[in-house]
Amino acid sequence: MRTKQRAQVTASEQEVLDGVKLRLIEPQERKRFDHLIVAHHYLHSAEWVGERLFYVAEYKGTWLALLAWTAAAYHLKGRDVWIGWDVEQRRRRLKLVANNARFLILPDRHYPNLASRVMGLCLKRLSADWQARYTHPILVVESFVDGQLFRGTSYKVSGWTQLGTTEGYGRHCQDYYVKHDRPKQLWVRSLIPGGRKQLRAKQLPPKLVAVEDKVAPRCTFGVQPLREMMAYFREMSDWRKRINNYPCASLLAIVLCATLCRVTRGQRDLAAFASTLTKAQRRALRFRKKKKTGEYPAPKETMFFRLLKNINPRELEKALLGCQEHVLGPQTEADNLVAFDGKTLRSAGGLELVSGYAVNTGRWLGTEAVESKSNEIPAAQRLLERMHLDGQTAALDALHTQVDTARQIVQDCGADYVLTVKGNQKGLGKTLAQLWNGRKAAFPPSAAHATGGANAGAQSRTDRGAGGGNLCGQC
Repeated sequence: MRTKQRAQVTASEQEVLDGVKLRLIEPQERKRFDHLIVAHHYLHSAEWVGERLFYVAEYKGTWLALLAWTAAAYHLKGRDVWIGWDVEQRRRRLKLVANNARFLILPDRHYPNLASRVMGLCLKRLSADWQARYTHPILVVESFVDGQLFRGTSYKVSGWTQLGTTEGYGRHCQDYYVKHDRPKQLWVRSLIPGGRKQLRAKQLPPKLVAVEDKVAPRCTFGVQPLREMMAYFREMSDWRKRINNYPCASLLAIVLCATLCRVTRGQRDLAAFASTLTKAQRRALRFRKKKKTGEYPAPKETMFFRLLKNINPRELEKALLGCQEHVLGPQTEADNLVAFDGKTLRSAGGLELVSGYAVNTGRWLGTEAVESKSNEIPAAQRLLERMHLDGQTAALDALHTQVDTARQIVQDCGADYVLTVKGNQKGLGKTLAQLWNGRKAAFPPSAAHATGGANAGAQSRTDRGAGGGNLCGQC
């Protein structure tokens, strides 16, 4: 608002302040809104970027003031330091910040305190209106004030904080800025307590996670990590007779990066992820350069489809385990409790997989596909055949509580087991009760415990050749 001496509020002016109403403009009012902004705002522009909301403050049907809120500035050093988020957090959470792009008190409507009254009314409802329109709230707002024309008083009295001045760049289009050599005051405000803290937190609150999920992932790994990833895949056989623009190791490194960056749906998303790679990242992955253009084209969806269809799963598992060990180091005692569980991949046509992982650390230890018209039992047994579990404990659900699997864990893998027993396994439950009552020495308190009341329990082998062996022989 233009610099003016503070005036005494008259009775009629007070009536205006008390009776002013703020509302979103109707679609048919947009043309009038833009025309007034171009005609009376000092920027003389009504070009809007990204998500936006437009408000009008009126008194008895007369328009007094206009406010336009749009997407936040992408690069804004002062704001980013104030929030405290990193580059990737800013990219994924910027939609939670809005920019007050225009604030105009119309000519002959400059009532004292009107600007601060209108701004206060708008800040109270902005986040809820944004939620209704775009399915997510606003946590922080920003605005720019030309210090040569305005003081920013209405922002100050409305709880905004001035962070200094900008470096003199303005947005020219969606993500392109030009220097205008007229730095502006930067004002910011949190709409909720702890808004900045949420934006810089390691994880957003559950109700805001969807905002990040809608942002396409991109590769956050540098050149050296990408080269190290490729090294683990170089020994894998290639299904192609002639190597084209993308070595197999490069494609697999992209899949690994995409998985670590939360790409989970399939070859289409993998291709989209690959298209975001920088020129330096593509060189590190040894993409072949086009002689005519000098560009490094990204692999398409069909390339990833052929890769996922033809790659050798055993070789892939070996390479991934080697890469994981490079990152996490060798297994320790913290990895001694190993769980085996089956999952169905809906995105892969209902493919069922059985995986082993360390419960305490999350370390992945291998995966086996369930064959067609089969179940998890033989898949888990094939997985156990190639795992080294000496001295560890394997935990499986009730489906695997049967003799062959228990014997394989003890005799072939050299491990202990914890197997769940459900109420519908009556024969086994009766055997456990008899062994418990008749041979307590073989079943110390830690060897069997209730999990779910009278209808469930756990069968555990803790002493080789003792309780576990006898139990398996009687099941």
